[in-house]
Amino acid sequence: MGREKERMLAGEAYDPSAPELVADRRRARDRCRRYNDTAPTETDRRDRLLSELFGDVGDDATILPPFRCDYGYNVGVGDGFFANYGCVFLDVAPVAFGENCQLGPGVHVYTATHPIDPEERAAGLEFGDPVTVGDDVWIGGRAVLTPGVEVGDGAVVAAGAVVVDDVPARTVVGGNPAETIREIDDE
Repeated sequence: MGREKERMLAGEAYDPSAPELVADRRRARDRCRRYNDTAPTETDRRDRLLSELFGDVGDDATILPPFRCDYGYNVGVGDGFFANYGCVFLDVAPVAFGENCQLGPGVHVYTATHPIDPEERAAGLEFGDPVTVGDDVWIGGRAVLTPGVEVGDGAVVAAGAVVVDDVPARTVVGGNPAETIREIDDE
């Protein structure tokens, strides 16, 4: 494994133009293209392609094409995972979903980020911060999860929300930036 890939996986600043990382992204894009070209009836082929693309795939995981990701090997989805059309995962750092998570159409999950300092940014370096989603989470269409956030078990992220802070378990959040709308009672 090359130095820049090691740095990326460690969450350190890295150069995304390193040949190994360019090749990894091309491989992921090819796998996404092949996945996106499947027919709805090709469930066995889709399962195989997801297993080749992602680092970890639970039972009965479903992603409706089209789907895009940067590397794939940094993504893990639990049993019963479902993602509707048009989801995007920028997975330079781990993207981890628990069991029975549901994503609406067009959900974007970003782990990639860039230096705030313009001179550092101009040097082309970037880094990542993991996104972790617990079990039984529903993320509404066009929601965005930004680098470093954690979404607790049983939470709901409203459609169009931009999540910039952690979401406690069993809460509903919405808005830009996302704020708590209410807690989910046990009743």
